[in-house]
Amino acid sequence: MTSTAAALLMDRLGLTEDELCRALGVAPLAVIGGDLDDKPQLPLLLALTEEAADHVGAEILRRWLRSSGPRGRPLDHLIANDYAAFEDDLAALADRGFVLRGGGGTDR
Repeated sequence: MTSTAAALLMDRLGLTEDELCRALGVAPLAVIGGDLDDKPQLPLLLALTEEAADHVGAEILRRWLRSSGPRGRPLDHLIANDYAAFEDDLAALADRGFVLRGGGGTDR
């Protein structure tokens, strides 16, 4: 895997550099140098998020990542390296779509 693949994941999810490094468990120099061959989660995350991006669109995917869902924020699962929970979050997104709760506004 190259730094280009990491940049694609970063762009697709709207991650900061720090968030990307935490999600992959690497130092920033590893990303810059493309030293990601021993990180099997990168191709897996690219495959999982590609399907979601195709389904809901990249902009919605970026918003969803930072929103609170039934089991917390998907971003928190990702940067905690809880890939199983992140995959469950993506499955819920595919099943239910992006649901916004509460807003405090009223329609008249």
